[in-house]
Amino acid sequence: MAYRHRILAALALGALAPLASAATPPAGEIRLVSISSGQPEPILTEDLKTTQDTEFRGCFHTPLSLGMLTETFTVDPKAAPEPEQQGFPCYDPARLTEDLRTGEAIAFLSEPDITPGIDRVVAIYSDGRAYAWHQRHAAEN
Repeated sequence: MAYRHRILAALALGALAPLASAATPPAGEIRLVSISSGQPEPILTEDLKTTQDTEFRGCFHTPLSLGMLTETFTVDPKAAPEPEQQGFPCYDPARLTEDLRTGEAIAFLSEPDITPGIDRVVAIYSDGRAYAWHQRHAAEN
């Protein structure tokens, strides 16, 4: 029992955090790659909804401004949401593609190599609407 208490205390103090994979974000967290560190860092999100199948999709809102985001995080100019196999009500890849093309939304690199050859990308609008998906590395598209 004492061993269990020591493990729980270590977890509470963050002592075991290095055991977690840096490539796998905690559940319910969206991260973007920082320009300064080159590492994914969590951003503020509200009302996050994600798919639970193999084709990751996510919809959420962020109170962060596009100005702050573009000055702080890595923009992904080659982002291209793929058409969906199964519908996810809040996610519209055709609309996202058009809005990214016109600059209505801006895409950011979220999790490079979240699985081998696959990146997580997040598109954010000026009103805070945001959408996430997985895609093959930009060089492989």
